[in-house]
Amino acid sequence: MRVACLLPAAALLAASSLSAQSPEAVAEAALEAAPVFDGHNDVPIQLRGRWGNMIGDFDFVDTTDTGPEHAEQRTMHTDLNRLREGKVGAQFWSVYVSAALEEPEAVQATIEQIDVTRRLIDRYPGDLALALTADDVEAAVARGKIASLLGMEGGYSIGSSLAVLRQMYALGARYMTLTHSRNLSWADSATDAPEHGGLTDFGRNVVREMNRLGMLVDLSHVSEQTMQDALDVAVAPVIFSHSGARMINGHARNVPDSVLRRLPENGGVVMVVALPGYVSEEARQWYARQQAEDARLSTLWQGQPDKAEAALAEWERANPEPKATISDMADHIDHIRKVAGIDHIGIGGDYDGMDTGPVGMEDVSGYPALFVELARRGYSQEDLEKISMRNVLRVMRAAEAVAAAQADQPPIETPVG
Repeated sequence: MRVACLLPAAALLAASSLSAQSPEAVAEAALEAAPVFDGHNDVPIQLRGRWGNMIGDFDFVDTTDTGPEHAEQRTMHTDLNRLREGKVGAQFWSVYVSAALEEPEAVQATIEQIDVTRRLIDRYPGDLALALTADDVEAAVARGKIASLLGMEGGYSIGSSLAVLRQMYALGARYMTLTHSRNLSWADSATDAPEHGGLTDFGRNVVREMNRLGMLVDLSHVSEQTMQDALDVAVAPVIFSHSGARMINGHARNVPDSVLRRLPENGGVVMVVALPGYVSEEARQWYARQQAEDARLSTLWQGQPDKAEAALAEWERANPEPKATISDMADHIDHIRKVAGIDHIGIGGDYDGMDTGPVGMEDVSGYPALFVELARRGYSQEDLEKISMRNVLRVMRAAEAVAAAQADQPPIETPVG
């Protein structure tokens, strides 16, 4: 006996066509509908380090000739041509300044970085558009422009002042990474010896005030206990602007499962990083061995740095650095999906803040290759659109809604002097 078909012939044909799509076609369709919203790019600190923020003659259309300008002779990872090739539709530009600066200097330097980034955006009105809200992002993408947002990397940029935090928001900053590589007087970093056991009372007020303003709380770089404390306080979704899964790579900068399990309740996203030492566990282990060998040789050849340097170079020739791959990066996405769910994943490359990305994703042009790999692993077009852009837009809208609901709440006051 023949069973009647439950779908019209046209629907069956469409379903058959969809199932027959290649991973390349699925990825291409996803990135056409929802181009990459990248959580972290360090072009602004490149402008400061290479040109002293003098960008009148800087050509952002093509930066592939910038290698000789750099002390390490590294070519920049980012330009307009490669952003287009990488299907980047929105970019958080990191207005990072060194964690070694004293707080007053850091505040000034951050304002200078906001200034140079906004000047860069203004210089290319046909390609870039300043975005302050989720609606701004969608409007820019609809016009074929790269929505450009500002993110502060390191709470020392506010000089332990909620007044400065509010003024940074007024200047356009839409996220702040609570710490960078060092502890603050109010928060512990992932890569420093614990000092406060997470957030202090003032640190909790920083999170509350960021929620009131609508500024995203970024937990990349903070200690596990700081992550937990921030999640205890936050009433808006948090982000990790450029982090991986610690179960895949054990670096302290990555997100442990204890935190990933809390993300569905909070609504936040982990924007998966491309930096090889955070992506490949094999590479992380190599870096540890290399640093240990460097320390051993420095002790062995005290007062003879040339011999120590030559011996380390010989060790590196005999022990080549493992290369991170696109598959390694996809493994992080797989793990976050398993623990937190598909709605809590984004992309945060960290380009121009590292030496290189994984093989095949050495610069910002490589994002489509990652999405092809994910499609090969069975991610649907809808899944890929969530990862590329839609999850982050949802988080922005939620943070904006929280701020709107608190519009009648006065700023949190703290004494000065």
